[in-house]
Amino acid sequence: MSEVRLGRVEDIPDGGSAGYDIETEHGRRLYMAVRRDDRVFVYVNSCPHTGGPLDFEPGRFLNLERTLILCTNHGAQFRIEDGYCLSGPCAGKNLEPAPAVVRSGFLVLCG
Repeated sequence: MSEVRLGRVEDIPDGGSAGYDIETEHGRRLYMAVRRDDRVFVYVNSCPHTGGPLDFEPGRFLNLERTLILCTNHGAQFRIEDGYCLSGPCAGKNLEPAPAVVRSGFLVLCG
């Protein structure tokens, strides 16, 4: 996959999240991003427990306190900074990171 613009960083509220549905040569892929100040963490939107998307409501990936990524299907909770699962049926596993950079105000998926 070549570089793909996911969207403008400013469209992700600070402390918030966003979801992206991208068509690739290998089919449809779902991604998620969480913004913390000037940092954006991007992962494949797939729970390590079942492989299904984490968000029940599109683009909403955080717990009520907005401190952890939440799988709304099974309640698993993941650290934002590294995708490590702290609790739930996939405890000890990780979300799959997606290589991304911020370029000219856009979140760009690389790879």
